[in-house]
Amino acid sequence: MRTALTIAGSDSSGGAGIQADIKTMTMNGVFAMSAVTALTAQNTTGVTDILEATPEFLAAELDAVFTDIRPDAVKVGMVSSAGLIELIAAKLREYGARHVVVDPVMVATSGAKLLRDDAIGTLKAALLPLAEVVTPNIPEAEILSGLEIKGAEDMEAAARKISAEYGCAVLCKGGHQTNDANDLLCRPDGETRWFLGRRIDNPNTHGTGCTLSSAIAANLAKGFCLEDSVDRAKAYLSGALAAMLDLGRGSGPMDHAFDIKPEYRQEARG
Repeated sequence: MRTALTIAGSDSSGGAGIQADIKTMTMNGVFAMSAVTALTAQNTTGVTDILEATPEFLAAELDAVFTDIRPDAVKVGMVSSAGLIELIAAKLREYGARHVVVDPVMVATSGAKLLRDDAIGTLKAALLPLAEVVTPNIPEAEILSGLEIKGAEDMEAAARKISAEYGCAVLCKGGHQTNDANDLLCRPDGETRWFLGRRIDNPNTHGTGCTLSSAIAANLAKGFCLEDSVDRAKAYLSGALAAMLDLGRGSGPMDHAFDIKPEYRQEARG
């Protein structure tokens, strides 16, 4: 079985972060492992507290994984401070990590800030050059590129700039009322491809970014090329949204297990 590691924050409500990543990787056929960067107290209405891991403990987590069950792909999600970003980058270089997917989580769906302003420069300088692909949404792509994005042409300009600057592929995600559910992949050689999607009328979108990036990492781990990995990840995300799970009082989670065998989903009777 292929393996994948998620380096991200924990979401106590289970819809995003480490919990979403592990569910997604499992449902996409790889063995999931985790290194927790922070504990977050959050639910569908917002984030109420964050307890960050120390660099020493995060280093121990990463050493424990890489020296025993080596991951075939790595997804990096929420990392809130410059010190932890530098530590992760150093460990990824030390172990020669392959198929690194960076989801530059800056703001939660609820609006809570998850990346400190002084850490953005470190993210750009230390982590993005190690990525095979980075998966920003529109607001994140604006921050990383320094460009305003209002439509498809702006998405292309921003993706090209990020890719050229950091030498990684960029999947600029639509949504946020820009270009519906269509995503743009730009490779370091300047080649681009649009992945067209169908907007699903579901207000429960908690953890969509975590889910997409983890599905991409899982498919890269299984040997699919980047384009096929993105295509398969988008199809999985659409299925999880289309299941129309409705939990919580805010923007709820998706049904990551929508495709599990019916006998395993059966509830007790009587």
